Amino acid sequence: MARIFIYAMNYSPEAAGVGRYTGEIGDYFVAMGHEVIVLTTAPHYPGWKVLPPYRNGRYVRETRGGATIVRCPLILRERMGGIWRLIAPLSFALTSAPLALWHVLRRRPDTVLCIEPTLMSAPVAVFAAWLVGAKTVLHVQDLEVDASFAVGHLAESPWLKRLAYGFERRALRGFDRVITISARMTERLAAKGVPADRIAIVRNWVDLDHIKPLDGVSPYRKELGVAKSDRVVLYSGAIGAKQGLDDLIAAANRLSQRADIKFLIAGEGPAKKALIARAAHLPNVRFLPFQPYARLSDFLGLGDIHILPQAADAADLVLPSKLGGMLASGRRIVVTAAPGTELATFLAGAAIIVPPANAAALAEAIAEAVDAGPEDPAAALRRRRLAERLSKPDALKDFDALAVRWRPISPGRDEAPGAPETVERPGEAVG
Repeated sequence: MARIFIYAMNYSPEAAGVGRYTGEIGDYFVAMGHEVIVLTTAPHYPGWKVLPPYRNGRYVRETRGGATIVRCPLILRERMGGIWRLIAPLSFALTSAPLALWHVLRRRPDTVLCIEPTLMSAPVAVFAAWLVGAKTVLHVQDLEVDASFAVGHLAESPWLKRLAYGFERRALRGFDRVITISARMTERLAAKGVPADRIAIVRNWVDLDHIKPLDGVSPYRKELGVAKSDRVVLYSGAIGAKQGLDDLIAAANRLSQRADIKFLIAGEGPAKKALIARAAHLPNVRFLPFQPYARLSDFLGLGDIHILPQAADAADLVLPSKLGGMLASGRRIVVTAAPGTELATFLAGAAIIVPPANAAALAEAIAEAVDAGPEDPAAALRRRRLAERLSKPDALKDFDALAVRWRPISPGRDEAPGAPETVERPGEAVG
């Protein structure tokens, strides 16, 4: 049994994004018999407001799924653009730092696992781990510095860039191992000074026992009053700057005369209010909140077509976590991705791919998918094979092997779709 300290701004019960994956990592560690303590915040993502019954502004200790969780205050507001995207993680780094030192010194963990975002907590975590001889692991879900400049959260100031990237390089190189979610992110990490032999990939996973193709019609059609003749274009996920949802609204505008095509956007995030205002005149666009995870398979089965838009400037900075659920649902997928990006390469032959920031091409692709009739079985099979590559049990075994059992990282790994797994699993040799 290992002692593990998880230092993460986002954690369960957040149902989307980084918090959900980090919570599942913590649950898996507990199931493997490890002792887990988590230092985090009140659940607040993706809406940037604390979810009830939790409250902000105080320290709270709880036990969840066998893990001890300590939640720290942070500064939040619903519109988290610009400098506020720095203030929130900085406030967490400051309010959590004394507790991070205390818990690491007191519990002497074997592994200190930090999650990016946010990297601002890294210096304290690495220093505390050094004091007790713990190994340090960083799980990079988002290259937050690159993304902040790319989508305009931070001003294009030369001094600010030097400061941000200088801090990032120092912080990254302090970790014994860095686990990230895509091959392009490994390339960027290596360019930032992380030695290649410290970097491993574990892609974000999907629970194939929970999300699967529906045998019949989704019950959501009746509940939401969707007509039998309607074809639903579904987006389910965070609503922020990186998602490129303005292009989706522009495409919906171009298709507003198609009475049979309905756009359904489900999720939360700082850009949602502005997006609702922009789509107010469109009768073919409907917004919903996040749906319960327990019903996610039924909800994803509601879509005839899944849409995965991305802002052009955020390409290869993140690999969307919602992709696994889309693949597992078995439905057709339309993606905005530039040629040569990892998303375009990964989904080749499995999805309809159009260039980003091109509403006309997106609208045309959606209309063609609706009118095409039965799909080529090879594309559906390709999606299933990709979903199987993202299997949750396999991914969590890999993560445990890398972060806790300290298995070696396989050299010369190939991350092309269909390639062998990239981490040696317990009891297996991976070549």
